[in-house]
Amino acid sequence: MKYNEFVGQVQHRLELAELGPAVRATRAVLTTLGERLHEGEATDLASPLPMEIDRYLTDAEHGQRFDYGEFLDRIADRQGEGVDRSDANYHAQRVLTVVAEVVPPGNLRKVRDGLPEDYEKLFAQVDAASQ
Repeated sequence: MKYNEFVGQVQHRLELAELGPAVRATRAVLTTLGERLHEGEATDLASPLPMEIDRYLTDAEHGQRFDYGEFLDRIADRQGEGVDRSDANYHAQRVLTVVAEVVPPGNLRKVRDGLPEDYEKLFAQVDAASQ
């Protein structure tokens, strides 16, 4: 999948009128996820993604420990005014569904298995889409 197609899918899933907010959501979600993952996990998840997007995961300061609530707060802060924790959760779930369409299931499973149980909410839409 190419960059424009990926961001277009995020825009569609988030029902956004413009591309800019989709790019900001993608960057916020994947940068924050990259911070939570160990470097190898982030690299494995990033490798099939378009190079303009994979850097959000690979350039993050890896291996930080924070719970799902902090994950959502960081996403909301990165996206800016008007985005609260509920929006951040929605955006994270939708961005991850697009990632799941590009990344091999085994890579996504490694990421999922490496995260604490409270992160299962992140995969709700991925699970729904696979049924």
